[in-house]
Amino acid sequence: MQLGKLTKVDLRNAWKSEPEDFTRWLSLPENIATLGEELGLDIAFLEAEASVGDFYADILAQEETSGKKIIIENQLEASDHRHLGQILTYAAGLQAEYIIWIVRVAREEHQQAIDWLNSHTDDSINLFLVAVELWQIGHSDPAPKFVVLSRPNDWARAVRSHVADATPMTEIKVRQLEFWEQLRVFAAQHKPSLRLRAPRPQHWLNVAIGRSDCHISLTLHITDDRIACELYIPDNKALYYQLYSKKDDIQVALAMVGDLDWQELPERKASRIRVMHPYHFADEDRANAFRWLVETTIRFKITFPNFW
Repeated sequence: MQLGKLTKVDLRNAWKSEPEDFTRWLSLPENIATLGEELGLDIAFLEAEASVGDFYADILAQEETSGKKIIIENQLEASDHRHLGQILTYAAGLQAEYIIWIVRVAREEHQQAIDWLNSHTDDSINLFLVAVELWQIGHSDPAPKFVVLSRPNDWARAVRSHVADATPMTEIKVRQLEFWEQLRVFAAQHKPSLRLRAPRPQHWLNVAIGRSDCHISLTLHITDDRIACELYIPDNKALYYQLYSKKDDIQVALAMVGDLDWQELPERKASRIRVMHPYHFADEDRANAFRWLVETTIRFKITFPNFW
């Protein structure tokens, strides 16, 4: 078998202008999704050149499951102090919780600055330093690659936040965080198309499903020895009723998932559609739980959008 040789391509060969070419290219759903896959975020584009007083952020986006704001600053050159100041200014002006700085090459002092900021802020501020590269094999079309150079240390932050609150993590919180971290690894190895966000020490983990008014929520019920997957609708009863009117068709389409529990929750704004699964936390192989959660999540992501 003859193998090709990877060749690095100058970014300016593909993107002559940063705002006109690269920012416009990154704004397309398939490209911003590729960036999101590398960061473990579900990014939904909102606008380019978002106004911040007298300045403009390259891209304003939001995290799909939470609606938290994301700013993306593009720099197809080596990182510099000016852009470091800009991302902080834009984050403050737009109240962004995720800040993504994309560069051609990162200077060591700027990578250290991002690492330092991540280690000295809580989980309401999340900074990513990302290098963008172009590669080709022979005369193929250039292919982009995002290389994450700095990101928040989510485990350390989870522990630190409890220390700051003078509430050390209980044994059950530690078990929850470990479970979700291991699930993330399992999903990356077995179903890399399923992107799971960085977890927290809590009994749920949210997964985007392509719209901002609902999401999938995976939950642990340790005292009852059960795990669950649900479509959680925070505040849209009309959507719940629309889906409920097709409940039999949805149950058939989900096939082997199990019987859905339709919870209107009339006294609350939220509604949920849940399926439970037995799992003995004390001594059962975690791979059994991971396999069910991953497969059920994928079935939910494929099935429910067909009934919106």
